[in-house]
Amino acid sequence: MLNLVLYSDQIFPACSAIDRRLVELLKARGTGNRLAYVASGPEPDRNFFMNAQSYYDRSGLDLSLFYDLDEPHTAEDISALFASDAIHLSGGHTGGFLERLRRSGMVQPLRDWALSGGILIGVSAGAILMNPTIATDALFIGRRPEEIADGDALDLVPFEFFPHLSDGDTYLPDLLRYSTGTSRPIVACNDGDGVVVADGRIECVGNPLWISGGTVRTPGEIELGGFSIA
Repeated sequence: MLNLVLYSDQIFPACSAIDRRLVELLKARGTGNRLAYVASGPEPDRNFFMNAQSYYDRSGLDLSLFYDLDEPHTAEDISALFASDAIHLSGGHTGGFLERLRRSGMVQPLRDWALSGGILIGVSAGAILMNPTIATDALFIGRRPEEIADGDALDLVPFEFFPHLSDGDTYLPDLLRYSTGTSRPIVACNDGDGVVVADGRIECVGNPLWISGGTVRTPGEIELGGFSIA
């Protein structure tokens, strides 16, 4: 059963409702509160990691393991990553993050871990990676989603996630246009909004927009096989 937490960004206290759901998921599993951090790119000063540590500390969560995809890792290192109670996929450059995951051979292990019930957290780029494709990220780099031909990602959710909706005036019209050519609905979030996938339910936290067929839809108008939308 999937346990996924998708943040547009981690802003305190705007994301407190998402944080509470994460804590509830961890308690329901009954394992612990140890989180691992997978960096999207080089972090020589580990500044983003330390910011994430401070963020999770407010919820009593222990972000202690830093995992650099560009570094060689022993079998023990990889075992320690997947022994964590939750794994955090950081924000950053989505395309570069995906390339690092592929190069390190971690795409399938992460996907398998999530499909087996491991709690996977994604922030911005990390959340986009849970999509079937990172196509929506094209809008952040001045391209069209349709132009992304090699964007296959973790493919854990039956929708496409888009963060930071309010950061650009053209994002919504561009997503509406893109939605006319894709069969998957798009969930677009402002910072402070997010999505939690658990127990076969897709939970909207805050006010995400569901976009499909060129228009903004209500959750009741969206059909996702095997999932209910709350």
